[in-house]
Amino acid sequence: MSTRGLYLAIGLGGYRHVAAWDENGQFKLRLQPPESVFCCPECRSSDVIRRGTVDRKVHAPPIGLRKTIVFIRAPRVECRRCQRVRVVRLPSVVPKCNHTKSFAKLVVDLRKMMTIQDVARYLGVSSTMIRQIDKRFLKRHFSKPKLKNVRVIAIDEISIRKGYTYATIVMDLESGAIIFVGNGKGEKALKPFWKRLRSSGATIKAAATDMSSAYFSAVQTNLPKALLVFDRFHIVKLMNEKLSMLRRELQREAEENLHKNVLKGTRWLLLKAPQNLETKRNEHQRLHEALSLNQSLATAYYLKEDLRQIWEQGNLVDGYLFLTDWCARARASGIKVLITMANTLEGYRTGILNWYRHNISTGPLEGTNNKIKTLKRQAYGFRDEEYFQLKLYALHEAKLKLIG
Repeated sequence: MSTRGLYLAIGLGGYRHVAAWDENGQFKLRLQPPESVFCCPECRSSDVIRRGTVDRKVHAPPIGLRKTIVFIRAPRVECRRCQRVRVVRLPSVVPKCNHTKSFAKLVVDLRKMMTIQDVARYLGVSSTMIRQIDKRFLKRHFSKPKLKNVRVIAIDEISIRKGYTYATIVMDLESGAIIFVGNGKGEKALKPFWKRLRSSGATIKAAATDMSSAYFSAVQTNLPKALLVFDRFHIVKLMNEKLSMLRRELQREAEENLHKNVLKGTRWLLLKAPQNLETKRNEHQRLHEALSLNQSLATAYYLKEDLRQIWEQGNLVDGYLFLTDWCARARASGIKVLITMANTLEGYRTGILNWYRHNISTGPLEGTNNKIKTLKRQAYGFRDEEYFQLKLYALHEAKLKLIG
């Protein structure tokens, strides 16, 4: 292969060959920049005076399995128009960095499959350089997600580190992309998002949230024409919490009863779906014994299972009738936690039944939360908060896999 073809292959076409040598297993090149670089890097004027050179040492893609380092004498020029002396801009070299554009592209491609440490070890450079290249790429492509075509969103908070440190996430449910990451949780964390959304001219048709009063009021205030859909997962979770409260109360009442060992340890049996009970562990029998001992617990359990059918009705009217009937049965039971749950569901009736108008939930966001946990485990945590947010914006294009 000619030197010209070699330099084209490593992304340095147009440079002139000066020397090449091998040193300690590294392939080193000395190149001369093309004559076209002799112009002012700011105003691009060619009316310049040459004022010496500055030695540049840059990393290029490996040749074979050998680390490649390129030495270039970058000219300094005095621009007659600007009246300033500057170092010229070298083609194919990232400005103010010690690597070529082709090297940066290789790093970005490798980062899709390898960790920062793996890429740094393979290319023989520092992990700081790999992180900076990756961050620069993410900042250029993902720092400001476009909101103009966003129609359906989901809002929820995630835990980003220990110590009750949270971030508020907004996801475009049509593309699966995270379009906003806010510091903290609640209405205050969403203020920058509402500002960007108004300036984008987007028309949000529906928003899925949990039953948090902060998100409820934030969506109603800033998206008055959008349908608010309460996430079914959080509603079922709330019912499970009510059932656990009732079980604990009954357990305390039965402390001196001979049947206390039957109720104790049944929490997960009560929360499991019937089809998930394991025969090998006699879970069906243990659950039946627990329910047969206490009518209140049995009533709450069967109402918990019936609650899932709110979202399985044929249409909005049937869903409304089923929810009304469920709340009536819960009140008729006379059980305090069920009466409280019925009041809660009736207060949020519209948001629950809006699911029949827009079949959305925060489920995809919950799935993304698992990807975020994997991302953090792969990186052993993120010290750079801006870099972490950029990784979240690009998460819908990432392929994550835990190794080891």
